[in-house]
Amino acid sequence: MTNISNTSKSEIEQTSRRDFFRKTAAYSVSAIAATSILSPAKLLADDENIIHHSKWGTSLGYELNKNPYGVPSPFEHNVVRRTTPLLSSAGDMHAAISLSPIHELKGIITPNGLFFTRTHNGVARIDPNKYRLMIHGLVEKPIVLTLEDIKKYPSESVIHFLECPSNGAAEWKGPQFNSVQFVKGMMSCTEWTGVRLKHILADLGLKPKAKWMLAEGQDGSEMSRTVPVEKVLDDAMIVYAMNGEALREEQGYPVRLLLPGWEANLCVKWLKRLEFGEEPWYCKEETSKYTTLTPSGKAIQHFYPLEVNSIITSPSPEKPWTDLKKGDMVEIEGIAWSGHGKVKLVDISFDGGKNWVEANLKGLVLTKAWTRFSYIYKYDGKPILLSSRAMDESDKVQPTVNQEKAIMGVEGVYHRNSVCTWEIKANGEVNNVQIRS
Repeated sequence: MTNISNTSKSEIEQTSRRDFFRKTAAYSVSAIAATSILSPAKLLADDENIIHHSKWGTSLGYELNKNPYGVPSPFEHNVVRRTTPLLSSAGDMHAAISLSPIHELKGIITPNGLFFTRTHNGVARIDPNKYRLMIHGLVEKPIVLTLEDIKKYPSESVIHFLECPSNGAAEWKGPQFNSVQFVKGMMSCTEWTGVRLKHILADLGLKPKAKWMLAEGQDGSEMSRTVPVEKVLDDAMIVYAMNGEALREEQGYPVRLLLPGWEANLCVKWLKRLEFGEEPWYCKEETSKYTTLTPSGKAIQHFYPLEVNSIITSPSPEKPWTDLKKGDMVEIEGIAWSGHGKVKLVDISFDGGKNWVEANLKGLVLTKAWTRFSYIYKYDGKPILLSSRAMDESDKVQPTVNQEKAIMGVEGVYHRNSVCTWEIKANGEVNNVQIRS
């Protein structure tokens, strides 16, 4: 029997807590092992972080409104966009791209601060009170709109991905980056809020001869692209908010164009002007760039919708299996998307594409948006070649590397959607490889 007179109160409480966890350990392990992918060996009843009171649980936290605009925990400091001079114009970071950490994201919504960014002349800073949008050309009533004028139209919120057409471009000739962020991080998915362009045009009156629209940006590069009127009258939007707040400056504040499912460069940021005409404009960015040269020597122009695609984000080079033991259950996770509509199914291969099993689609399955997929796998410690391939609702399927190269060659830059493969070694390390068969 414990002699209370010779034992401190804190020692009694500590002994009591240890006894409680030791008595319940067996029950906890057996119950969780039956329903969870966690390894029972990781459930330690006398874990020091459970037995002892934490400093944050016994002290006053910082004041509620210390950060009027909330910030992530400092422990999440590695979850950031990343860039490299290799993905810029000769090292000029005014014309460069910053990639989203897709391996760290959850669900299908990318936080605004982690949304991938592409600039051609740096990030423009525009005074919203002086912002103007001119709509002219083959319309009955040419007009200049303020930001407040645009916001008077009925708003609509939609969830769609944006993807740079050069996402994965460095991989055409072979693996270049041992990183899922640098292989497929030129994309993000978010909730956009704005107005359908067709509602504005209904007020202005679009002339029958109008077949094309020129969208021009207000930044130093005056990024300009040509869009067919069919897309404009379908789901094109002028957006001014993302994830419930105003657009970030690097995403086109105060207004950008959104063309769901189409190349992100078409979704002109810092939108200044929309002109309607009978013929395409063949702007600099759609002649010198954003065309695809085929092995025949001919280039593909007006190459708009993004193909069905997928990538496994965990495991990946940034998320290896080095902490797993033989027999552990682990969840394989990834993202699938298509500019042609909804993702229909995703398959996973453990032998580089020789055999496939169907993965589970998780959460929301929306048109032209990210779709999460998952597969529970029993780790056996053997090397594997882990791949994924997606099919969309129009029955388009991701091609193999050889199938894609047979059509596009190895000099491609844009619209790469062939199957990606991770080599997982016996020690759990993950490498970027390509299967050529």
